[in-house]
Amino acid sequence: MLFDTHAHLEDEQLLPILGQVLENASSAGLVGITAIGTTAQTSKKCAQLAREYPQVYSAVGIHPNHCQDATEQEWQEILKLSTQSEVVAIGETGLDRYWDYCPIEQQRTWFAKHIELSFETQKPLVIHMRECESDILAMLKAHQRDGKVIGIMHSFAGSWETAQQCLELGMYISFAGMVTFKKSNELREVAARIPEDRILVETDAPYLTPHPHRSQRPNQPAMVCHTASCLADVRGVDLELFSSSTTANAKRVFNLND
Repeated sequence: MLFDTHAHLEDEQLLPILGQVLENASSAGLVGITAIGTTAQTSKKCAQLAREYPQVYSAVGIHPNHCQDATEQEWQEILKLSTQSEVVAIGETGLDRYWDYCPIEQQRTWFAKHIELSFETQKPLVIHMRECESDILAMLKAHQRDGKVIGIMHSFAGSWETAQQCLELGMYISFAGMVTFKKSNELREVAARIPEDRILVETDAPYLTPHPHRSQRPNQPAMVCHTASCLADVRGVDLELFSSSTTANAKRVFNLND
């Protein structure tokens, strides 16, 4: 029983074969997949997929690498989508200093809008963080309410110190295929220390295909089993128990009732 907390099901690599992708996911034991929007258009598509498929949920938002092109009209679309029942999270949002697509101040402005929307809707954030750990922490601490910001640090690749501060704020830490790569020893050490009730698994499909299928494209939700297996091994726990706990965590953070 697994829950892929982050997949881009509307991506052109997955959407044409979505029926097979979802069948593969069911065969692999997945009980849920969150389809993640990165623009107003893709967010609308993710919400649509969540309405069409019972195992799919959706998150809506504007990715930091797309916010330079976002308009007020598109933000109004995100606001409208955020109130729908099939939408369980706000994002993908955050900051990115790796790609030079958008000035960091503009990214901060859009990230702040998403944080406030998360509080307004009581739906968790899905946060993208690339080469900007101190920036992300500063913004989360500046916008926290009662010491908390509920959300998910997506495809976490940061330090234990960063993970600790995110946990103190109430965040969940999600690991994608990167944690299975041979050179990711330090990241696996971080993953081993995340509390049982705050760790999640994801694919970030169609990207970051986990070992031993790293060269296979596209990645898809069924592959999350390899990430779960790696993490269970690193943490010294039974895979079935780990899968069950991460699924319970996903349902808790997304406010899903059985």
